[in-house]
Amino acid sequence: MTSLANTLRDRRQKLASLIDFPVILWSGSDTPRNFPANIYPFRASSHFLYFAGLPLPHAAIRLEAGKLELFIDDPTPGSALWHGEMPKREEIAAQIGADSARTMSELKHRGSNAASIPVQNYRTTLVQSQVLQRTISSPYDLDGIDKELAKAIISLRLTHDTGALAELRKAADVTVAAHKAGMKATANAKIEAEVRAAMESVFIAHNMTTSYNSIVTVHGEVLHNEQYHHPLQPGDLLLADVGGETATGWAADVTRTWPVAGKFSPTQRDIYDVVLAAHDACIAKISPGVEYRDLHLLAATVIAEGLVDLGILQGNPQDLVEIDAHALFFPHGIGHLLGLDVHDMEDLGDLAGYEEGRNRSDRFGLGYLRLNRPLKSGMLVTIEPGFYQVPAIFNNAENRAKYQDVINWERLAQFADVRGIRIEDDVLVTDTGSEVLTIALPNDADTIESLVN
Repeated sequence: MTSLANTLRDRRQKLASLIDFPVILWSGSDTPRNFPANIYPFRASSHFLYFAGLPLPHAAIRLEAGKLELFIDDPTPGSALWHGEMPKREEIAAQIGADSARTMSELKHRGSNAASIPVQNYRTTLVQSQVLQRTISSPYDLDGIDKELAKAIISLRLTHDTGALAELRKAADVTVAAHKAGMKATANAKIEAEVRAAMESVFIAHNMTTSYNSIVTVHGEVLHNEQYHHPLQPGDLLLADVGGETATGWAADVTRTWPVAGKFSPTQRDIYDVVLAAHDACIAKISPGVEYRDLHLLAATVIAEGLVDLGILQGNPQDLVEIDAHALFFPHGIGHLLGLDVHDMEDLGDLAGYEEGRNRSDRFGLGYLRLNRPLKSGMLVTIEPGFYQVPAIFNNAENRAKYQDVINWERLAQFADVRGIRIEDDVLVTDTGSEVLTIALPNDADTIESLVN
């Protein structure tokens, strides 16, 4: 049996120890962009990928008592003209260690009493409802055996086995290379798109894709900026949030911020070092049992301390965090789970990210926290503190009134050349602490400058 088949067998046996009912998981189908043959790149459902291992379109698996049945049709005779010879059903079944292989039409008789998780693909959800003979719930509002299944899968996917870690390390390594390529390309680039091209070409050369839409921008204050037309000016900072995804769906997620001209200004360096201090403090604290929420609050406190030292915030740092003054500059959470998705299992809402019984806070400084669980050995998380000057936050009348006594606006104006800075690494929780999978990509200001130059 192949190593992939062994890994998949172990996963389904672990699932069988948690539930006592059958499960059907669909991969999903491709989606036309315009005419039927012009399709968007296919991405299989991550829950399917976890147990089936291969990104098979128009496929399903049935899991029961540790056994796996594969349902997929053989390629049509005419498909070889356009796509070449494709593997047959039995060949795929052998590769993933399936116990049997059947046509998709046979699945309609196998849906009785089976649990599932909706695929975010309209064509597939129609098939799911027909096979299961019930309307399947939204992934954000599961109930009954579907919710039991989701909880069981979450318990497995929260920590990573050897097969997953091999893929995650591969994604991290190529992502490091992509960021170095982006830094090197900056000196001769005229617009953001040229740096993006240099970075994404590294993934293409390794037969990977990006795990999310790349953010490569001089407007780092726009947290998910996907515009690439802005010119690169000597005084700009370039924020690059770019990660790779392996052929089997495992993701990396890394952010670096560097000066376009290869040298941070004094004000940029001051803020950069504050963000880096928060980043380093969080990683130093990571170990099993540590609450991820506490890491977020640690980052918030370090950022508040740094901004007080720079004269931007006024007051006691702990008190400033209590009133969420730090969130004016650091509005998002410290990070998230990472695995088969860049925000792993967020298709299930907060069911995966939040420990049972916990709910999202309505506080300005905690409402965007994506993960609120104690850390466990084998978890992979991102640590990504930042500093941003977001006009929508600063110009909000309510914020102006609430925080008028704790911000020195005249001092802040001296940092106008810092639109946004984020520093992000992928960190594995180990038995004794942590391992930074992306450590080969430097993040101290001096080395960043040398890489850009």
